[in-house]
Amino acid sequence: MTQFPDIEPPSPWLLAFEQRAFWEFWAGLTFFKPLQAITPRGDGHPVLVIPGLGASDISTILLRRFLDDLGYVTYPWGLGRNKGLKDEDLALMHQRMKAVFDEHGQKVSVIGQSLGGVFAREIARHDPALVRQVITLGSPFTGHPLASTGTHLYEWLSGDRFEDLDFNRHLEMRVKPPVPTTSIFSKLDGVVAWPCSIEEGRPDGESINLRGGSHIGMFSSPNALYLIAERLAQPENDWKPFEPRGVQRLLYGTNDHLPAPKKVRAGRGWPFDALRSARPGAQA
Repeated sequence: MTQFPDIEPPSPWLLAFEQRAFWEFWAGLTFFKPLQAITPRGDGHPVLVIPGLGASDISTILLRRFLDDLGYVTYPWGLGRNKGLKDEDLALMHQRMKAVFDEHGQKVSVIGQSLGGVFAREIARHDPALVRQVITLGSPFTGHPLASTGTHLYEWLSGDRFEDLDFNRHLEMRVKPPVPTTSIFSKLDGVVAWPCSIEEGRPDGESINLRGGSHIGMFSSPNALYLIAERLAQPENDWKPFEPRGVQRLLYGTNDHLPAPKKVRAGRGWPFDALRSARPGAQA
């Protein structure tokens, strides 16, 4: 019997709140040029961008244009609308990755939103020699496959039923690829339960909370565009986890997914224990 953590999908309120993605997109357009002025420049390496479930390369145009202007060479996935995790699509993506790698003579960074991030991780797991790093946005690669408000959409687009899926394969997908991996998530995600997007792999894996971000807007909001570009700008052989500084701490949380530290009850713990032990006649 395959076991998964008991994770509930996002609430209907969070799903309804996804409408803010429209304003995140317009904010990305509005601050497109000013944002580039404060964002690290790219080194020219190739970047493959994979859309989420039900979306096509049209949904990634803003991000790809942003990265192209910074000096990267971006590639769309080129397979039309993403209709689910299909073996034939994975095979085509492996071929595309090899072609891009051969053309540039460099490893390829892979970015994927939602289900596109699952594609990205699978590519990196099977062809790590071709992949520089993986960046996922709101991607459900761990937790329970049903912890999403998009399950019916997946079944409709893919033609697959969740009860017929190989859940053991889903367990395999939870294994971190052997390349640097950044998972960007939002605790206000209205489509994917955010615990399903937590990367536990260390030392070259990280999870970053895009505070206040929507699921749909993770490819276009200004703070998402900046974070993606900052991660891509790292030297190939000198990857380090993201450390927000200054005002960035308001936008990004690198420890938000960790359990809150236990509070020490009044009169317990140091220095109270030390004071108690110092009393005459106190027992150790």
